Amino acid sequence: MKTRDPLFEPLTLGGLTLPNRVVMPPMTRSRATQPGDEANALMAHYYAQRAGAGLIVSEGTYISPMGKGYAGTPGLCTPAQVAGWRCVTDAVHAAGGRIFAQLWHVGRLSHTSLLGGRAPVSSSAIQADGVNVFVENADGSPNFVQASVPRALSKAEIRAIIEEYAQAARNAIVAGFDGVELHAANGYLVNQFLDSHANARTDEYGGTLENRIRFLDEVARALVDAVGDPSRVGIRLAPLTTLNGCVDADPVTTYTAAAQRLGEIGVGYIHIAEADWDDAPDMPAAFKQALRRAYPGVLIYAGKYTALRARDALQAGWADLIAFGRPFVANPDLPERLRNDEPLAEHDRATLFGGDARGLTDYPAYPHNQEQPS
Repeated sequence: MKTRDPLFEPLTLGGLTLPNRVVMPPMTRSRATQPGDEANALMAHYYAQRAGAGLIVSEGTYISPMGKGYAGTPGLCTPAQVAGWRCVTDAVHAAGGRIFAQLWHVGRLSHTSLLGGRAPVSSSAIQADGVNVFVENADGSPNFVQASVPRALSKAEIRAIIEEYAQAARNAIVAGFDGVELHAANGYLVNQFLDSHANARTDEYGGTLENRIRFLDEVARALVDAVGDPSRVGIRLAPLTTLNGCVDADPVTTYTAAAQRLGEIGVGYIHIAEADWDDAPDMPAAFKQALRRAYPGVLIYAGKYTALRARDALQAGWADLIAFGRPFVANPDLPERLRNDEPLAEHDRATLFGGDARGLTDYPAYPHNQEQPS
Protein backbone atom coordinates (compact mmCIF):
# COMPACT_ATOMS: atom_id res chain seq x y z
CA MET A 1 0.00 0.00 0.00
CA LYS A 2 1.29 3.45 -0.91
CA THR A 3 2.07 5.68 2.07
CA ARG A 4 -0.23 8.68 2.48
CA ASP A 5 1.45 11.86 1.23
CA PRO A 6 0.38 14.91 3.30
CA LEU A 7 1.35 17.26 0.44
CA PHE A 8 -1.32 15.72 -1.77
CA GLU A 9 -4.31 15.53 0.49
CA PRO A 10 -7.19 17.88 -0.38
CA LEU A 11 -8.09 20.79 1.87
CA THR A 12 -11.31 22.80 2.11
CA LEU A 13 -10.91 26.58 2.18
CA GLY A 14 -14.38 28.05 2.51
CA GLY A 15 -16.20 27.11 -0.66
CA LEU A 16 -13.03 25.96 -2.42
CA THR A 17 -11.61 22.45 -2.45
CA LEU A 18 -7.85 22.57 -2.90
CA PRO A 19 -6.60 19.30 -4.45
CA ASN A 20 -3.20 19.52 -2.77
CA ARG A 21 -1.30 21.49 -0.13
CA VAL A 22 1.13 23.17 -2.54
CA VAL A 23 0.71 26.96 -2.83
CA MET A 24 2.25 29.25 -5.42
CA PRO A 25 2.92 32.42 -3.39
CA PRO A 26 3.04 36.00 -4.68
CA MET A 27 6.18 36.80 -6.66
CA THR A 28 6.78 40.14 -8.34
CA ARG A 29 7.77 39.65 -11.99
CA SER A 30 7.22 43.18 -13.40
CA ARG A 31 5.71 42.11 -16.73
CA ALA A 32 2.55 44.29 -16.71
CA THR A 33 1.64 46.08 -19.95
CA GLN A 34 2.78 49.68 -20.06
CA PRO A 35 1.84 52.44 -19.62
CA GLY A 36 -1.32 51.20 -17.88
CA ASP A 37 0.17 48.56 -15.53
CA GLU A 38 -2.32 46.00 -16.85
CA ALA A 39 -2.15 42.23 -16.56
CA ASN A 40 -1.84 40.68 -20.02
CA ALA A 41 -1.86 37.50 -22.12
CA LEU A 42 1.76 36.68 -21.23
CA MET A 43 0.89 36.77 -17.53
CA ALA A 44 -2.24 34.69 -18.17
CA HIS A 45 -0.09 32.01 -19.80
CA TYR A 46 2.39 32.12 -16.91
CA TYR A 47 -0.25 31.60 -14.23
CA ALA A 48 -2.19 28.99 -16.21
CA GLN A 49 1.02 26.94 -16.58
CA ARG A 50 1.10 26.73 -12.78
CA ALA A 51 -2.58 25.93 -12.22
CA GLY A 52 -1.65 22.55 -10.73
CA ALA A 53 -0.99 24.34 -7.43
CA GLY A 54 -3.60 23.82 -4.77
CA LEU A 55 -3.81 27.62 -4.62
CA ILE A 56 -2.14 30.44 -6.54
CA VAL A 57 -1.71 33.86 -4.95
CA SER A 58 -1.05 36.52 -7.56
CA GLU A 59 1.95 38.80 -7.56
CA GLY A 60 1.49 41.93 -5.45
CA THR A 61 -1.10 44.12 -7.16
CA TYR A 62 -1.36 47.74 -6.15
CA ILE A 63 -4.70 49.06 -4.90
CA SER A 64 -4.19 52.69 -5.96
CA PRO A 65 -1.61 54.75 -7.84
CA MET A 66 -0.05 55.88 -4.54
CA GLY A 67 0.32 52.23 -3.53
CA LYS A 68 2.77 51.47 -6.34
CA GLY A 69 6.40 50.87 -5.45
CA TYR A 70 8.11 49.12 -8.35
CA ALA A 71 8.17 49.57 -12.12
CA GLY A 72 6.13 47.15 -14.21
CA THR A 73 3.89 45.89 -11.42
CA PRO A 74 0.15 45.48 -12.14
CA GLY A 75 -2.70 47.37 -10.55
CA LEU A 76 -6.30 46.56 -9.75
CA CYS A 77 -7.90 49.99 -9.72
CA THR A 78 -8.80 50.87 -13.34
CA PRO A 79 -11.30 49.18 -15.68
CA ALA A 80 -8.46 48.15 -18.00
CA GLN A 81 -6.54 46.60 -15.10
CA VAL A 82 -9.62 44.67 -14.00
CA ALA A 83 -10.14 43.45 -17.57
CA GLY A 84 -6.51 42.36 -17.80
CA TRP A 85 -6.80 40.31 -14.64
CA ARG A 86 -10.04 38.74 -15.91
CA CYS A 87 -7.99 37.24 -18.76
CA VAL A 88 -5.62 35.78 -16.18
CA THR A 89 -8.29 34.31 -13.91
CA ASP A 90 -10.19 32.87 -16.88
CA ALA A 91 -7.00 31.13 -18.04
CA VAL A 92 -6.26 29.74 -14.57
CA HIS A 93 -9.81 28.48 -14.10
CA ALA A 94 -9.82 26.90 -17.57
CA ALA A 95 -6.69 25.01 -16.54
CA GLY A 96 -8.41 23.81 -13.36
CA GLY A 97 -6.75 26.17 -10.89
CA ARG A 98 -7.75 28.52 -8.10
CA ILE A 99 -6.30 32.03 -7.67
CA PHE A 100 -6.44 34.82 -5.06
CA ALA A 101 -5.34 38.41 -5.74
CA GLN A 102 -2.71 39.82 -3.43
CA LEU A 103 -3.67 43.42 -2.58
CA TRP A 104 -0.65 45.64 -2.13
CA HIS A 105 0.10 49.12 -0.88
CA VAL A 106 3.84 49.61 -0.49
CA GLY A 107 3.61 52.71 1.70
CA ARG A 108 7.08 54.22 2.15
CA LEU A 109 8.77 51.66 -0.12
CA SER A 110 8.38 53.73 -3.25
CA HIS A 111 10.05 56.56 -5.11
CA THR A 112 8.79 59.95 -6.22
CA SER A 113 9.46 59.00 -9.85
CA LEU A 114 6.79 56.28 -9.58
CA LEU A 115 4.28 58.59 -7.90
CA GLY A 116 4.14 61.56 -10.23
CA GLY A 117 6.62 63.48 -8.11
CA ARG A 118 4.71 63.00 -4.86
CA ALA A 119 6.27 61.68 -1.67
CA PRO A 120 5.35 58.15 -0.57
CA VAL A 121 3.04 57.80 2.43
CA SER A 122 3.43 55.76 5.59
CA SER A 123 2.36 55.44 9.20
CA SER A 124 5.18 57.87 10.04
CA ALA A 125 7.71 60.09 8.31
CA ILE A 126 10.49 57.52 8.74
CA GLN A 127 12.60 56.69 5.68
CA ALA A 128 13.50 53.06 4.97
CA ASP A 129 17.23 53.70 4.98
CA GLY A 130 19.26 51.51 2.66
CA VAL A 131 16.18 50.05 0.96
CA ASN A 132 16.11 50.24 -2.84
CA VAL A 133 13.11 50.04 -5.16
CA PHE A 134 12.97 48.99 -8.83
CA VAL A 135 12.48 51.83 -11.32
CA GLU A 136 13.17 52.35 -15.01
CA ASN A 137 15.66 54.79 -16.44
CA ALA A 138 14.59 57.21 -19.15
CA ASP A 139 15.78 54.74 -21.80
CA GLY A 140 13.69 51.92 -20.26
CA SER A 141 16.62 50.11 -18.66
CA PRO A 142 16.16 48.83 -15.10
CA ASN A 143 17.59 50.58 -12.09
CA PHE A 144 17.37 50.37 -8.30
CA VAL A 145 17.17 53.58 -6.26
CA GLN A 146 16.86 54.46 -2.58
CA ALA A 147 13.23 54.65 -1.44
CA SER A 148 12.13 58.25 -1.01
CA VAL A 149 11.39 59.96 2.32
CA PRO A 150 7.70 59.39 3.15
CA ARG A 151 5.18 61.63 4.86
CA ALA A 152 2.87 60.49 7.65
CA LEU A 153 -0.76 59.78 6.77
CA SER A 154 -3.54 61.79 8.38
CA LYS A 155 -6.44 59.91 9.93
CA ALA A 156 -8.68 61.01 7.05
CA GLU A 157 -6.16 59.61 4.58
CA ILE A 158 -6.02 56.34 6.53
CA ARG A 159 -9.80 56.00 6.19
CA ALA A 160 -9.50 56.71 2.46
CA ILE A 161 -6.84 54.01 2.02
CA ILE A 162 -9.01 51.49 3.85
CA GLU A 163 -11.74 52.20 1.31
CA GLU A 164 -9.19 51.78 -1.50
CA TYR A 165 -8.43 48.31 -0.16
CA ALA A 166 -12.15 47.53 -0.10
CA GLN A 167 -12.65 48.78 -3.64
CA ALA A 168 -9.69 46.75 -4.87
CA ALA A 169 -11.24 43.67 -3.27
CA ARG A 170 -14.51 44.35 -5.06
CA ASN A 171 -12.56 44.81 -8.29
CA ALA A 172 -10.80 41.49 -7.69
CA ILE A 173 -14.11 39.65 -7.48
CA VAL A 174 -15.30 41.34 -10.68
CA ALA A 175 -12.00 40.24 -12.25
CA GLY A 176 -12.82 36.63 -11.41
CA PHE A 177 -10.47 35.99 -8.50
CA ASP A 178 -11.55 33.35 -5.99
CA GLY A 179 -10.51 35.60 -3.11
CA VAL A 180 -8.01 38.20 -1.96
CA GLU A 181 -4.88 38.22 0.17
CA LEU A 182 -3.85 41.34 2.08
CA HIS A 183 -0.12 41.96 1.87
CA ALA A 184 0.64 42.84 5.49
CA ALA A 185 4.25 41.61 5.40
CA ASN A 186 7.76 42.41 4.19
CA GLY A 187 7.86 46.03 5.29
CA TYR A 188 4.93 47.33 3.24
CA LEU A 189 2.19 49.69 4.44
CA VAL A 190 0.32 47.46 6.90
CA ASN A 191 3.67 46.33 8.30
CA GLN A 192 4.63 49.99 8.73
CA PHE A 193 1.75 50.37 11.20
CA LEU A 194 2.19 47.00 12.88
CA ASP A 195 5.93 46.90 13.63
CA SER A 196 7.00 49.11 16.52
CA HIS A 197 10.21 50.50 14.99
CA ALA A 198 8.40 51.73 11.86
CA ASN A 199 5.52 53.43 13.71
CA ALA A 200 6.12 56.65 15.66
CA ARG A 201 2.50 57.77 15.78
CA THR A 202 0.98 59.13 18.99
CA ASP A 203 -2.69 58.79 18.00
CA GLU A 204 -4.93 55.70 18.05
CA TYR A 205 -2.84 54.09 15.28
CA GLY A 206 0.46 54.09 17.16
CA GLY A 207 2.17 53.40 20.44
CA THR A 208 0.45 50.49 22.16
CA LEU A 209 0.10 47.06 20.61
CA GLU A 210 -3.66 47.51 20.44
CA ASN A 211 -3.19 50.73 18.49
CA ARG A 212 -0.58 49.28 16.12
CA ILE A 213 -2.91 46.38 15.27
CA ARG A 214 -5.77 48.77 14.52
CA PHE A 215 -4.94 49.41 10.86
CA LEU A 216 -4.58 45.69 10.13
CA ASP A 217 -7.87 45.06 11.92
CA GLU A 218 -9.76 47.76 10.02
CA VAL A 219 -8.40 46.75 6.62
CA ALA A 220 -9.15 43.06 7.23
CA ARG A 221 -12.73 43.86 8.25
CA ALA A 222 -13.17 46.10 5.20
CA LEU A 223 -11.98 43.28 2.92
CA VAL A 224 -14.38 40.79 4.52
CA ASP A 225 -17.26 43.24 4.04
CA ALA A 226 -16.24 43.95 0.44
CA VAL A 227 -15.89 40.30 -0.57
CA GLY A 228 -18.89 39.15 1.47
CA ASP A 229 -17.26 35.95 2.71
CA PRO A 230 -14.46 35.88 5.31
CA SER A 231 -13.16 32.56 3.97
CA ARG A 232 -12.24 34.37 0.74
CA VAL A 233 -9.86 36.72 2.57
CA GLY A 234 -6.29 35.80 3.51
CA ILE A 235 -3.61 37.84 5.27
CA ARG A 236 0.14 37.61 4.69
CA LEU A 237 2.34 38.31 7.73
CA ALA A 238 6.12 38.17 8.24
CA PRO A 239 6.75 38.01 12.00
CA LEU A 240 10.55 37.76 12.10
CA THR A 241 11.65 39.28 8.83
CA THR A 242 13.51 42.58 8.87
CA LEU A 243 13.06 42.86 5.11
CA ASN A 244 12.69 46.43 3.86
CA GLY A 245 13.51 47.95 7.21
CA CYS A 246 10.56 46.95 9.38
CA VAL A 247 11.47 45.59 12.81
CA ASP A 248 9.29 44.87 15.82
CA ALA A 249 10.59 44.97 19.38
CA ASP A 250 8.59 41.91 20.46
CA PRO A 251 7.42 39.97 17.40
CA VAL A 252 6.14 36.93 19.28
CA THR A 253 3.73 39.06 21.31
CA THR A 254 2.80 41.32 18.40
CA TYR A 255 2.10 38.60 15.86
CA THR A 256 0.39 36.21 18.24
CA ALA A 257 -1.99 39.05 19.10
CA ALA A 258 -2.46 39.85 15.41
CA ALA A 259 -3.23 36.19 14.66
CA GLN A 260 -5.76 36.07 17.46
CA ARG A 261 -7.46 39.21 16.14
CA LEU A 262 -7.60 37.81 12.62
CA GLY A 263 -9.15 34.66 14.04
CA GLU A 264 -11.84 36.76 15.70
CA ILE A 265 -12.53 38.47 12.38
CA GLY A 266 -12.73 35.01 10.78
CA VAL A 267 -10.43 35.40 7.77
CA GLY A 268 -9.86 32.23 5.78
CA TYR A 269 -6.12 31.93 6.16
CA ILE A 270 -2.94 33.52 7.45
CA HIS A 271 0.08 33.22 5.18
CA ILE A 272 3.33 33.34 7.18
CA ALA A 273 6.44 34.45 5.30
CA GLU A 274 9.47 33.16 7.17
CA ALA A 275 12.79 34.94 6.81
CA ASP A 276 14.60 32.96 4.13
CA TRP A 277 17.89 34.67 3.38
CA ASP A 278 21.31 33.38 4.44
CA ASP A 279 21.83 33.69 8.22
CA ALA A 280 18.15 34.62 8.70
CA PRO A 281 16.66 33.97 12.13
CA ASP A 282 14.84 30.66 12.45
CA MET A 283 11.19 30.81 13.41
CA PRO A 284 11.02 28.59 16.50
CA ALA A 285 8.56 25.71 16.56
CA ALA A 286 7.15 27.11 19.80
CA PHE A 287 6.24 30.34 17.99
CA LYS A 288 4.51 28.39 15.22
CA GLN A 289 2.59 26.38 17.79
CA ALA A 290 1.55 29.60 19.54
CA LEU A 291 0.19 30.94 16.25
CA ARG A 292 -1.72 27.67 15.75
CA ARG A 293 -3.31 28.06 19.18
CA ALA A 294 -4.14 31.71 18.55
CA TYR A 295 -5.66 31.29 15.10
CA PRO A 296 -8.21 28.58 14.21
CA GLY A 297 -8.15 28.97 10.41
CA VAL A 298 -5.85 27.70 7.66
CA LEU A 299 -2.14 28.46 8.09
CA ILE A 300 0.21 28.72 5.10
CA TYR A 301 3.97 28.82 5.59
CA ALA A 302 6.54 30.00 3.03
CA GLY A 303 10.33 30.17 3.28
CA LYS A 304 12.76 27.91 1.38
CA TYR A 305 10.71 24.80 2.04
CA THR A 306 11.86 21.56 0.48
CA ALA A 307 9.43 18.70 -0.08
CA LEU A 308 10.81 17.01 3.04
CA ARG A 309 10.46 20.10 5.26
CA ALA A 310 6.97 20.69 3.85
CA ARG A 311 5.80 17.20 4.69
CA ASP A 312 7.28 17.46 8.18
CA ALA A 313 5.48 20.77 8.77
CA LEU A 314 2.14 19.36 7.66
CA GLN A 315 2.56 16.25 9.79
CA ALA A 316 3.55 18.36 12.82
CA GLY A 317 0.21 20.12 12.51
CA TRP A 318 1.23 23.77 12.69
CA ALA A 319 0.94 24.20 8.91
CA ASP A 320 -1.97 23.36 6.60
CA LEU A 321 -0.45 24.50 3.30
CA ILE A 322 3.12 25.14 2.17
CA ALA A 323 4.11 27.82 -0.35
CA PHE A 324 7.05 27.24 -2.69
CA GLY A 325 8.21 30.51 -4.24
CA ARG A 326 11.41 30.29 -6.27
CA PRO A 327 10.85 26.64 -7.27
CA PHE A 328 7.64 27.67 -9.07
CA VAL A 329 9.57 30.10 -11.28
CA ALA A 330 11.43 27.40 -13.23
CA ASN A 331 9.09 24.49 -12.59
CA PRO A 332 5.58 25.17 -13.91
CA ASP A 333 4.67 21.57 -13.05
CA LEU A 334 6.09 21.81 -9.54
CA PRO A 335 3.33 19.82 -7.75
CA GLU A 336 3.89 16.82 -10.02
CA ARG A 337 7.65 17.07 -9.62
CA LEU A 338 7.20 17.03 -5.84
CA ARG A 339 4.72 14.18 -6.02
CA ASN A 340 7.06 12.05 -8.13
CA ASP A 341 10.34 13.16 -6.51
CA GLU A 342 11.57 14.51 -9.84
CA PRO A 343 14.52 16.93 -10.09
CA LEU A 344 13.83 20.66 -9.97
CA ALA A 345 15.09 23.11 -12.58
CA GLU A 346 16.94 26.26 -11.48
CA HIS A 347 15.67 29.70 -12.43
CA ASP A 348 17.66 32.41 -14.21
CA ARG A 349 18.01 35.34 -11.77
CA ALA A 350 18.64 37.77 -14.62
CA THR A 351 15.07 37.30 -15.91
CA LEU A 352 13.16 37.62 -12.64
CA PHE A 353 12.10 41.26 -13.03
CA GLY A 354 10.88 42.77 -16.27
CA GLY A 355 11.37 41.57 -19.81
CA ASP A 356 9.36 39.20 -21.96
CA ALA A 357 8.55 35.49 -22.09
CA ARG A 358 12.18 34.52 -21.51
CA GLY A 359 12.48 33.34 -17.95
CA LEU A 360 8.71 33.55 -17.44
CA THR A 361 6.85 31.07 -19.64
CA ASP A 362 9.64 29.22 -21.43
CA TYR A 363 10.56 26.81 -18.63
CA PRO A 364 9.41 23.33 -19.74
CA ALA A 365 7.52 20.77 -17.72
CA TYR A 366 9.38 17.63 -16.74
CA PRO A 367 9.17 15.15 -19.65
CA HIS A 368 7.05 12.64 -17.71
CA ASN A 369 4.42 15.25 -16.81
CA GLN A 370 2.75 15.29 -20.19
CA GLU A 371 -0.56 16.65 -18.88
CA GLN A 372 1.11 19.76 -17.49
CA PRO A 373 1.14 22.80 -19.82
CA SER A 374 4.58 23.86 -20.92
